[in-house]
Amino acid sequence: QVQLVESGGGSVQAGASLKLSCAASGSTGSGYMGWFRQAPGQGREFVIAISRNGLEIYNTYWNKGRFTISSDNAKNTMYLQMNSLKPEDTAIYYCAHQSTPDVAGLERTYAYWGQGTQVTVSS
Repeated sequence: QVQLVESGGGSVQAGASLKLSCAASGSTGSGYMGWFRQAPGQGREFVIAISRNGLEIYNTYWNKGRFTISSDNAKNTMYLQMNSLKPEDTAIYYCAHQSTPDVAGLERTYAYWGQGTQVTVSS
């Protein structure tokens, strides 16, 4: 049984950093591993993704390098380091895995999802 579990969310002030973790149990295939987020009243949006071998990273223009992704295959864990957080980064952050390689930034290409972890940034 495949399970993705996020952790590391919380409430911080603007300018702070947070590191989210996503631990996977079970085999989730060979596709990209990604992070998405959903702000209150908005749809889920792509944040960043990494290939299984860690050599390819797909990013979004808006985070401007504030967010970085990494993975530790030995631990079946993926990380999202978020720096210089802004109030507009407030959202539920989800990790997701593709079963086979597909377009990294498309939500519908991800087969497995975690339950989400709340990140709240106050000004």
